[in-house]
Amino acid sequence: MPECLWGRMASPFLLCHGFDTIMKASSRRFPPWLKKRIPSETEVRGVRELLSRLKLHTVCQSAHCPNGYECFARGTATFMILGDACTRDCAFCAVGHGPTEPVDPDEPRRVAEAVQTLGLRHVVVTSVTRDDLDDGGSRQFADTIRAIRDVCDATIEVLTPDFQGACDALHTVIDARPDVFNHNVETVPRLYPEVRPDADYRQSLDVLRHAKERDPSILTKSGLMVGLGETQDEVHQVFADLRASRCDALTIGQYLSPSAAHHPVVEFVTPEQFECYKSDAEAAGFSGVASAPFVRSSYEADKMVTNLSCTDR
Repeated sequence: MPECLWGRMASPFLLCHGFDTIMKASSRRFPPWLKKRIPSETEVRGVRELLSRLKLHTVCQSAHCPNGYECFARGTATFMILGDACTRDCAFCAVGHGPTEPVDPDEPRRVAEAVQTLGLRHVVVTSVTRDDLDDGGSRQFADTIRAIRDVCDATIEVLTPDFQGACDALHTVIDARPDVFNHNVETVPRLYPEVRPDADYRQSLDVLRHAKERDPSILTKSGLMVGLGETQDEVHQVFADLRASRCDALTIGQYLSPSAAHHPVVEFVTPEQFECYKSDAEAAGFSGVASAPFVRSSYEADKMVTNLSCTDR
């Protein structure tokens, strides 16, 4: 799954869905930096009703994003195309796994309508992984990019699966000319058998490298979760590997387990360590870095794009 975030909001403070179960199963207490106030239901109702009317999925809802209410209150969302059932079953992800639905040819138009209605200046489009499709869903990404271009001049960021390494599928997306191409490595290679058993670390690096080779002007971006049991040396090696694959920008956030059945949280990384990772990633050569406990791939993605210039890449 390209974009996997955690938690369902409830109460005046953010409490991720599954936190109660995890806390009961563990003697560990959640640290104070993993709480924040969330907007009221009134503030988010407009976005929720629009998405419901247009029958659109968002990663904010399907993946139980802890920032979902905040983004909805800002009048934005991360659109998730190709249904809400993933053909992979990663150990960290809250998105459902099961039978998939046929590709909806009208979905790109509805996404574009939502973008236009919300007046978005930066759009993030992601998807479930669709290994059942001959093109991995790449044509739906391309159609969605073109549909958005038809109605506004917003910058467009796509957060794609690995397309099983198929260059033709990747080229279909890149040739539709998104402004940002995002593909998450998610974790360090040692943890892939536990965390992403159906994915391949080197293949994900190749996806990023091929995207930049196909269109050198595109901004490439990746995301990394920490707190899964990785070491700092392993994180630094991921930085080096991503830069060697010509990845421009990086997001780093705290992993929060969706339930006791998912991969456990091994460590709550401190805000100070996130700052160190940010400094280290910048020193490694990334032109844009967002690193903090609640950072997610698409969270405040518009700010990162605004802050980056072509000369930085």
